[in-house]
Amino acid sequence: MPAQKFEKPDSIIARKEALAPGEDAEKGLITLPGEADREIEGLAGGTYLTSKLDLLVGWARGNSLWPLPFGTACCAIEFMSMVSSHYDIARFGAEVVRFSPRQADVIIVAGTIVDKMAPVLKKIYDQMPEPKYVISMGACATSGGFYRQYHVMQGIDEIIPVDIWVPGCPPTPEGLMYGILKLKEKIERGEIRR
Repeated sequence: MPAQKFEKPDSIIARKEALAPGEDAEKGLITLPGEADREIEGLAGGTYLTSKLDLLVGWARGNSLWPLPFGTACCAIEFMSMVSSHYDIARFGAEVVRFSPRQADVIIVAGTIVDKMAPVLKKIYDQMPEPKYVISMGACATSGGFYRQYHVMQGIDEIIPVDIWVPGCPPTPEGLMYGILKLKEKIERGEIRR
């Protein structure tokens, strides 16, 4: 139905007369005030978005990371700072911090891992659903840090595969955010396959 314009000098929006509810519902479309009439186009005249399914799935996974913090030392304080409002990791889709391995897809190991803690870390990693990713945060989780003792693991990559290493003692919240962004990019490109 063509729009029936009527003049109203004090209005800045061109308006049209409304119909009573249920009378000629304009082919199921809603026309806003000042908007031209729209016609339903056939499928051939529509707009389509084409992509590879892997790229779409990678984009979705990269933009919805749910971290599980495994904090055992001072790096965990930096993680807490990173999820606060000052750094706002929510704008990258990683604000849903989960404390259950069955609900998380990225584990952030922040701190020293001793030999007694290694089986616990491995068990938590095994409980995470696929696809799962690991960020090793700080010098202690990455290489044992300054602890060169028999009871400290010299890097968590001895028991679980690590995707991103974040250096520092402790690393800054910006460093961890950069690591999360790099993990996001790797996931979107499809580089991480297990």
